[in-house]
Amino acid sequence: MTKAKWIVDPTHSSVDFSIRHMMFTNVKGSFQTYDATIIADPSDLTSAEIAFSVDLASVDTKNADRDNHLRSADFFDVENKPKMTFTATNIEKKDDGEYSVTGDLSLNGVTKSETFLVAFEGQGKDPWGNEKAGFSAEGTLNRSDYGLTWNAALETGGVLVGDKVKVSLQIQAAKAE
Repeated sequence: MTKAKWIVDPTHSSVDFSIRHMMFTNVKGSFQTYDATIIADPSDLTSAEIAFSVDLASVDTKNADRDNHLRSADFFDVENKPKMTFTATNIEKKDDGEYSVTGDLSLNGVTKSETFLVAFEGQGKDPWGNEKAGFSAEGTLNRSDYGLTWNAALETGGVLVGDKVKVSLQIQAAKAE
């Protein structure tokens, strides 16, 4: 197969995260608005061109007060820095359909190299004859690396918000005509 442009189907995809809360539980959330440019042969991602963009204002943790706090200058400062972006710079095949994708992640005015484990989940035609491909990605970010350091000390010791953010993507993409 040759490289082709793939367009993310947001109705069959998700961009999710989880973070420690109060040192003993996890809070989960997602971003509802995102876009990607994927030019790839899904069966061999080593030469793929991948660029991803997330609208940070679309954060959803199922709690309006928390979501508004995340949008504020304490965290994402969406008024001044509305996007998080990732552009792949190196893709290495690890196993059949599994890759290590390294790239430049920009968040809160900081750009750092991050690596995600990406899996090609398969491809096929939907009932209307459209070619679809599935991908998943997992990684962990340290929010303090991006200047996201707001926190509150707990009376019992520790802090309210953890530093490590687990990121998980499930992507279904359609081959562009």
